[in-house]
Amino acid sequence: MTGEKPPPERTPDGHHVVIDGRRWRATDPEIPEADAARLRRWLMAARRDVGAARKAEDPDAERAARDRVHAAKTALGERGPVWWEQSVEERRARWSSGVSRAAGEGF
Repeated sequence: MTGEKPPPERTPDGHHVVIDGRRWRATDPEIPEADAARLRRWLMAARRDVGAARKAEDPDAERAARDRVHAAKTALGERGPVWWEQSVEERRARWSSGVSRAAGEGF
């Protein structure tokens, strides 16, 4: 056993995943895996920073971390304009911008 979880269930159109009975927008499947992995690392770090800021009762740090969560999820296509209605060029620009920002932050 590798310890990897199976991928979540997807809706028939592939636009959403179903986790614990809730439907969430799926990551844009056109994002190259290396870029998607970088964006996920950035997202997870931002989520950890939200928790640390809450624990430290630092609203400014929490706001900054939440803004990074939003930026990462937007780059992944999970927020903002729906990826299935964007052109290939718009989609590439969205995730490339996020990858550049993540790389600038060391991810």
